[in-house]
Amino acid sequence: MRTSISQTFARLRREGGKAFIPYVMAGDPSIGRSREIVLLFEKCGADIVELGVPFSDPLADGPIIQRAAERSLRQGTSLRSVISFVREVRGATQIPIVLMTYFNPVFRYGPSDFIRDARGAGVDGVVIPDLPPEEATDFVRSARRLRLDTIFLLAPTSTEERIRKVVHYSSGFIYYVSITGITGAELLLDGSMERSIAQIRQRTTMPIAVGFGVSTPDEAAHVARLSDGVIVGSAIVKRLGDTRESLERYLTALRQAIA
Repeated sequence: MRTSISQTFARLRREGGKAFIPYVMAGDPSIGRSREIVLLFEKCGADIVELGVPFSDPLADGPIIQRAAERSLRQGTSLRSVISFVREVRGATQIPIVLMTYFNPVFRYGPSDFIRDARGAGVDGVVIPDLPPEEATDFVRSARRLRLDTIFLLAPTSTEERIRKVVHYSSGFIYYVSITGITGAELLLDGSMERSIAQIRQRTTMPIAVGFGVSTPDEAAHVARLSDGVIVGSAIVKRLGDTRESLERYLTALRQAIA
């Protein structure tokens, strides 16, 4: 299945580059500001954008992204309004967009309706951390019919059986969680990432992007040497109150380190 995400990784592989995947919570501090940030990401060399959908019980997220979700929810942001936001921003950019959401909002929306509306708005992929791959058969089947990538997570503690299932159900790329914990925790550089990624590569040629814990250009460079892409979330969200010039310098430094 050739999708915008798989085509992006194929291009980067031909060019010898790695994907820079910055994250922002949609609606934090406002939808208008989110549009500016997405376009700034593209200007600073992002290859794919991960767009968070706020949820009241974000189990995988640390305090920085939890607070971003709370601010967004206070603005009235919902899964439906995030999909509308993607449709609107498609007038200004075609950069691949991945939604990071929990399953409860998708369930309330209706999984089939969500897949149809998200893909129709221009969403290219979806990460649902609390949807186990073994329970996602129907969701994945429906998503693949509309060329919506389903991206599942692996971690240092993932078993052989978990790796096998994630490889089977994932498309676009595999999201490797570099730590055992929540977003924003400190990156571990103890060799476990190298061993885990090598183990995953024995099972698939699908791209592997690493997230959770990456905050500095040096860390991004280290992760890029091991993977096909680097996801930076909490460290960016933490800087959204900085000046545009300061944020742009930080994003550009990450891009240069990952290249």
